[in-house]
Amino acid sequence: MKNIVILISGSGSNMAAIVRTAEEQNWAQRYNARISTVISNKADAEGLTFAKQHGIATSVIDHKAFASAPQPREAFDAALMTEIDKHQPHLVVLAGFMRILTPGFVAHYEGRLVNIHPSLLPAFAGLNTHQRAIDAGCKFAGATVHRVTAELDHGPILAQAVVPVLPDDTADTLAARVLTQEHLIYPKAVAELL
Repeated sequence: MKNIVILISGSGSNMAAIVRTAEEQNWAQRYNARISTVISNKADAEGLTFAKQHGIATSVIDHKAFASAPQPREAFDAALMTEIDKHQPHLVVLAGFMRILTPGFVAHYEGRLVNIHPSLLPAFAGLNTHQRAIDAGCKFAGATVHRVTAELDHGPILAQAVVPVLPDDTADTLAARVLTQEHLIYPKAVAELL
């Protein structure tokens, strides 16, 4: 069985889209794959409830618990890797996981680590993508599924979706329109990797 581990930090809407697609398309039979666990760095992440309701194991590795470690990011990533590796992942899917991962973590899952980013990469890597696209006068925005590399939001592109930037758009209205496309392309890209 190909195990998929999904990492979240909040509502987990992309995780939920992947779970629903996996159920609807019967990934267990079709690809011999399953979502084996959902891990969050925040105990109050809403997505954990959704995962539990769908019979998926969950766990929390709180990044704040490593704040006093000599190298907090490395210590957190090491604990996260230990938890992920229990599931022998075929894929590790970042779905709104709001942590910048260390090069060692990325190298450990090389070729198996994917992310979705709310811009048409390589444009607008990092945060505040929607406002930055509006401020730049972009006519189009979108989302990108990509393999994760040590360079933030610069891995090989697997899928993209484009939406228009409307004259009266705010960062929130544009984000909502992009998110609907994320929910379509991320499950499809994960299925193609299976």
